Amino acid sequence: MKKQFKIMVMFLSFVLLLAACGKSNETSSDSSKNDKVLKMATSADFKPFESRDKEGNIVGFDIDLANLIADELGYKLEIQDMNFDGLIGALQSKRVDMVMAGMSTTEKRKKNVDFSKEYHRSGEMFLSLPDKKIESLESLEGKTVGVQLGTIQEEGANELSKKYGFTVKPVDNAGVLIQELLSNRVDAVYMDSVVAVGYRDEHGLFGFDDPTTSSPGMAIAFPKGSDLVDDVNKALDKLEKEGKIKELKEKWKLDQVAIE
Repeated sequence: MKKQFKIMVMFLSFVLLLAACGKSNETSSDSSKNDKVLKMATSADFKPFESRDKEGNIVGFDIDLANLIADELGYKLEIQDMNFDGLIGALQSKRVDMVMAGMSTTEKRKKNVDFSKEYHRSGEMFLSLPDKKIESLESLEGKTVGVQLGTIQEEGANELSKKYGFTVKPVDNAGVLIQELLSNRVDAVYMDSVVAVGYRDEHGLFGFDDPTTSSPGMAIAFPKGSDLVDDVNKALDKLEKEGKIKELKEKWKLDQVAIE
């Protein structure tokens, strides 16, 4: 009798254990369905749009805006840092859902990715050392100008070099670009104005605005045919109407040199 009782207890325990496991797996599955992840790539060398703070966290205007968009759409934001010239490829291979990296909406890029509505517009600036002031495009003749690889500034500098006779030197990121200037390996650098102002003030550099063009506005990039474009545009419209994008621009001081 005792033996039968023990067998019954063991059997009931086993049944209860299976039921508990089933319930646990069901809860886990439901939870995973609710944890929608939005994978975003950036290039964290473009302060104040995206850079790393002293603790190594990626911060900046684009990061704050991306978090607001993710919250608005009910996603958990996951950020991947990579070189700027690898961002389009990451979208084309669908390793990420979107890119926010101060990226301008050029016609060339539109052939490979889709863009949201523009959320910011800047011009370009040339920076040089204060003891070697370069004050005009004509003064660049025979000199070397550094640019960030894969950017609209690289495209613009290549065009300007044909007329003004300077050599273009591309490098991987903006931080390296400034080191090239400070080490006299280039005579000037050509950058987005907002980013350039930060470096100008930090290092006591001399700068002048490019008088020839105004770059296309910045937007969020997606793989071709992405369903996210419409949803993100609606989120941007809402955030703009609520004044939250303006608040972020004031926080990161974007409008001090912005072209409206």
